[in-house]
Amino acid sequence: MKTEFYYRRIWPTRARAIRDVAAWIEDRYNRRRRHSSIGQVTPVDFEMQYSSQAAEIQLAA
Repeated sequence: MKTEFYYRRIWPTRARAIRDVAAWIEDRYNRRRRHSSIGQVTPVDFEMQYSSQAAEIQLAA
């Protein structure tokens, strides 16, 4: 994160830096970045796959 985001910017205040870093983590890291713990897919894709499988199981029951 430091290389991808933090070191590339200069913020006028510490509060602004904290806000922007939190927004970046929520948007880019948590939603778009592939995570090895869930099979190298993005969390959004993983959630969609999980929801689809859960719906199929529920229909089969």
